[in-house]
Amino acid sequence: MEDHDTGARAPEVGVSRASPPDSAGPSAGRHHDRHAGPGGRHAPGDAQQQKGKTRKRRKRRRGRKVFARDDNHAATTGQSAPAASAPAMQPPPAPAPPQPAAQGRPMHSGPRPPQQELPVFAALDLGTNNCRLLVAVPTRHGQFRVIDAFSRIVRLGEGLTASGRLGQAAMDRAVEALKVCGEKLRNRKIRKARLIATEACRTAENGVEFLDRVEREAGLKLEIIDRQTEARLAVSGCGSLVERDTQGVVLFDIGGGSSEIALIDLTGHRSPRLANHIVSWTSLPVGVVSLAERFGGRTVTRQTFAAMVEDVAARLKSFDGRHRLAHVLASPKFHLLGTSGTVTTLAGVHLDLERYDRRRVDGLWMDRQSVDRMVEKLVGWDFQQRVANPCIGADRADLVLAGCAILEAIRGVWPSERLRVADRGLREGILSELMADDGVWRNDGRRA
Repeated sequence: MEDHDTGARAPEVGVSRASPPDSAGPSAGRHHDRHAGPGGRHAPGDAQQQKGKTRKRRKRRRGRKVFARDDNHAATTGQSAPAASAPAMQPPPAPAPPQPAAQGRPMHSGPRPPQQELPVFAALDLGTNNCRLLVAVPTRHGQFRVIDAFSRIVRLGEGLTASGRLGQAAMDRAVEALKVCGEKLRNRKIRKARLIATEACRTAENGVEFLDRVEREAGLKLEIIDRQTEARLAVSGCGSLVERDTQGVVLFDIGGGSSEIALIDLTGHRSPRLANHIVSWTSLPVGVVSLAERFGGRTVTRQTFAAMVEDVAARLKSFDGRHRLAHVLASPKFHLLGTSGTVTTLAGVHLDLERYDRRRVDGLWMDRQSVDRMVEKLVGWDFQQRVANPCIGADRADLVLAGCAILEAIRGVWPSERLRVADRGLREGILSELMADDGVWRNDGRRA
């Protein structure tokens, strides 16, 4: 089961910009022998031209200029002769020693050395519902370009609410996905990586045992992060979506087994790191998988949906720091920022997309009335209608209403006229922190 939310649809996905151009392209060998015919042989009539050129060279040797022989013509004129194809993985040949400059001509330094390779960073997030990987290189200050990505719905937390343990089938699915991630990582020269596991592995009795199996079979060592770290990483991943004049944000990440909420106060001096402005946070031990398992996800009546909203609202009432943004709630410069499959799905339905498109969803603004309409529409659909929608599909059809219930509870505590949608989250936060800590954006955006 592949997840539509891969995060891999960046404008430039593939090799680094610093990769040297392919010397075997259409222009390779363009200056090899401009007078040669097919097969490199000289065409008829060329002999006379060659003779004339020889005479010209002989005559001019008496002057101040010196001309090299034909086989060195490319070097003295600064044109590069085409390189012969080398076997794969062979080191490049040693450069020829510099020749003395021709009298009256500048010394040529030869081909320019290749640009420095950009460092590669990786982030993996194994959640209750998804397994996701991003591999990226830094670009402009605070930004990066994704060069590889992987995302698969594994439902690792399936049955966890009832049993307290990770199920065998769920672990098997996750291990298979992690093997793919392991291959992708081993095929690249990674400078730094962080591989995390969240709520399912945090709460399961056999969570640590499962990660030992992952290390044995997939060759990956994952760390279980705490809820505070998870909230901070979610904020770090969305920094570029918070505009400069914003005064306050409630950022929420509705996961499979937990939901992280961070209150961000930007009324004072703004730090480059959005996470520095978190004034309060909470992690609710409820997500789309756990809520759907308790209340049902396939057949959801309006009464069932209302009960789910009330369940989450009751949990939010015990959050002591929920009033820390009371001074900006009425401001037009306050808004909600949602990063999860729930809000990206709502956005896709709102845009009536025939196929999910991250480029249109990430950063989208939705007003309060639009969110109301989309939630009402989804609550009114039966299971098969949800399956038939291209932005929901069979993998999300039994989870999306649980996500909408969590969203409605959040909107009840922090009402806002605007919601911004983020198709990004923990992985982007990890990459941002790894790159910043490594110093790749020092000196006003130039890599250190």
